[in-house]
Amino acid sequence: MTNPPLVLLERDGGITTVTMNRPDALNALSTGLRQALVRTFRELAEDADTEVIILTGAGRAFTAGLDLKELGGETADGTPAGGSAADTDLGAVLQGYPKPVIAAINGFAITGGFELALMCDILICSSAARFADTHARVGIVPGWGLSQRLPRLIGLPRAKELSLTGNFLSAEQACEWGMVNRVVAPEALLDNARQIARDILTTERTTRETVLRIMNEGWSSTLGEGMAIEHAASREHMQTQVTPQAVAERRKAIQERGRKQ
Repeated sequence: MTNPPLVLLERDGGITTVTMNRPDALNALSTGLRQALVRTFRELAEDADTEVIILTGAGRAFTAGLDLKELGGETADGTPAGGSAADTDLGAVLQGYPKPVIAAINGFAITGGFELALMCDILICSSAARFADTHARVGIVPGWGLSQRLPRLIGLPRAKELSLTGNFLSAEQACEWGMVNRVVAPEALLDNARQIARDILTTERTTRETVLRIMNEGWSSTLGEGMAIEHAASREHMQTQVTPQAVAERRKAIQERGRKQ
């Protein structure tokens, strides 16, 4: 019997929804699933028809993180390992990713799954979502940026509490701490993510992708370095992309959208 695909894709205009599809294993990030995700993100980065990506999980988990049974030699998902380390490195493929990625976090996001969520640009949570960093309990040091991203998002003392205890964090608390954008009912999760994606599609693509790039570059820079990155990008954009006619047309569109809202 053929194994089901590890990643499902659903395309809707410029929006592509990527679903991790190992629900019986809580979408644990096996070698095969990581390879499939890396390959998918690489392909979508080059796909001109995809402007925004929504990442979610099948079943009751976003992802429970690295497949500990596989790491312990107990099971595999049936996908030949093969390839290089780069073929499974989600941190590398999503570092500075050129298109907006919305995480629609439907359930458990644990350890590596927590890290994967934090790699995304916008985090929308179901009220059923739960986060936990169990690296210290499993005996593995984070390698996809959690130890650096989490303190910057919620503050160092809170991040230390989560990572040193391995305790769970509710969706509501994550939102209160500023880690996620919003919490919605489970049945409304994908609709909310798609509405944000549709709003993104109404912006000017070249400008949007430039803003995303300089935000990502500034994230790992000092304030002064970030300001220089922004200044250089703004100057180049003004010289190559901005015309009086284009500004006039976009001004009318902005006014019309404001009236509708």
